Amino acid sequence: MPATSHFLQDIYRQPSQLQRAIAGLNGEGSAALSEAAALVRESRNVFVTGIGASWNAALGAGALFSQRGRPVFTVEAGELMHFTSIPRGSVVIAISRTGRSIEIVQLIAKIRERGASLIGITNSPDSPLAKESAVAIIIPAALDYAISVNTYSTLAVAATALATFDNSDFKDSCVSLSRALAAVEKKLDVWREQLTNSSWLAPKATCYFLARGPSQASCYQARLLWEEGAKSPATAMNTSGFRHGPQETVVPGMRFCIWTDPAIMRVQDFAVADDLKKLGASVMLVGQKLPEDSGHLALEIPEVHANWQFILDVLPIQLAAERLAGLSGVDCDTFRVCSYIVEDEYGLLNQKRPATDAQ
Repeated sequence: MPATSHFLQDIYRQPSQLQRAIAGLNGEGSAALSEAAALVRESRNVFVTGIGASWNAALGAGALFSQRGRPVFTVEAGELMHFTSIPRGSVVIAISRTGRSIEIVQLIAKIRERGASLIGITNSPDSPLAKESAVAIIIPAALDYAISVNTYSTLAVAATALATFDNSDFKDSCVSLSRALAAVEKKLDVWREQLTNSSWLAPKATCYFLARGPSQASCYQARLLWEEGAKSPATAMNTSGFRHGPQETVVPGMRFCIWTDPAIMRVQDFAVADDLKKLGASVMLVGQKLPEDSGHLALEIPEVHANWQFILDVLPIQLAAERLAGLSGVDCDTFRVCSYIVEDEYGLLNQKRPATDAQ
């Protein structure tokens, strides 16, 4: 089926870009990955940071670090720059597709001043982030037309590789991902047909995205895709957190997308989905081995090692965002307000900085 937008074209080339990324990390990029893993291993304090889509990738990597007994501080780059003290000797893992966002550029100087080490994960080898990092993990990928698709997922692969590199199953899990990516190429058309034939997508509907663990990266990235692509507000949060108050918002017609882990809290998440359906909401589930009756729409991803699920389970929601943009009559390939790279901290409309702050 021919692509109807640049966004969709970027989604369809994602499996090959991810295969290229994982091959590079196991090949010419393995030395940088090993050096970065040693820095992380030897440091008491490790921060994982990013901004925008790259921050969402950081959430997935941070969850994996913690699952493997190496807790890290996940702090968004603007907060890390202005509201967080970085102890001397810390390691900061900064994720950025361009390596030029204002928060990342400012953070580089702060890290240097604090006597901390910087690990940069980026798609841009000529960026300030790549050039100033103690270790730079460069993931070559053709830049997306507008919305971060391949640049998001390839950086997420690199961050996951770093989070899991010291585990004995790293090589085997990479084989699992490569095998799953081959299956994903066929699933893209299946997911797109499911979305076309379903009534789950509805312009202007109130939409909540819920997930746990590493898949919170996909959950928060989904919200950003809704906002950037479909120009539609959405809410993203942890599934447990939703059960402590926000469920009071549920009314018939609301849309919920729930990501399920392959092993942890599955039964509980299916129970949440069932109750949401009883309350009149329309529920979509994304995950591995989904029961046929688990939601109004079930987008099943190929079987893959748990380390890598969040790399794959974002793809169906990317397709959903592109489809919703079309149903809503908006152009998902154009940013009305946002610039491709945010290079200053003032306002939303590329305004000049206030005269009082110009010194």
